[in-house]
Amino acid sequence: MRYADWPRPLLVVDVEGNGANPPDLVEVALFPVEGGRVRPERARQWLIRPPVPIPDRIIRIHGITNEMTATAPRWSAVAKEVGAALEGAWIAAHNAGVEYGALTRHLPGWQPAGVIDTLRLARAALPGHKGFGLDALLAHTGITLDGVTGTRHRAAYDAHATALLLLHLAQHYATWEEIAAAAVPPGMPGHPRHEENTLW
Repeated sequence: MRYADWPRPLLVVDVEGNGANPPDLVEVALFPVEGGRVRPERARQWLIRPPVPIPDRIIRIHGITNEMTATAPRWSAVAKEVGAALEGAWIAAHNAGVEYGALTRHLPGWQPAGVIDTLRLARAALPGHKGFGLDALLAHTGITLDGVTGTRHRAAYDAHATALLLLHLAQHYATWEEIAAAAVPPGMPGHPRHEENTLW
């Protein structure tokens, strides 16, 4: 695997919401992957105060309470900073349509250079395996999470764990082009047909 051929920046992203439809963001995390390594020391994360309270059923999932977000900035105060951090980047996420949809809704006019979905990548790399949720894949692959701080379903933890999963699954492929062919969802940036459509 020639990591020198991977795009830069490549950011593994995770977002958490408040359960609204569509959801308002309450947390965003970005973890860079460079040279075949996750760079947690360069990770960025934001806790955000949503316009409406987070219901108990959502708090039980990610553990982010209304008390925790009470003094956090509104999205309008951090949107420019998040957009600047994402500028020109490929993004990767597990079931990436969720992150792609949330970020493009909250950042009008922003588009990533490409989108890698580790869920699609796992289905291509591990044919016949049952269970493609993040927890099931981490258990199946035996990825060590000792260096991942925080708790499951918080944005930073999930983005870091997904970055490790991406690097593990990448070993099934010889080139970045093969990874992108397997993992970019149709219609999203970075997919060959998407690139063709933008020419006309």
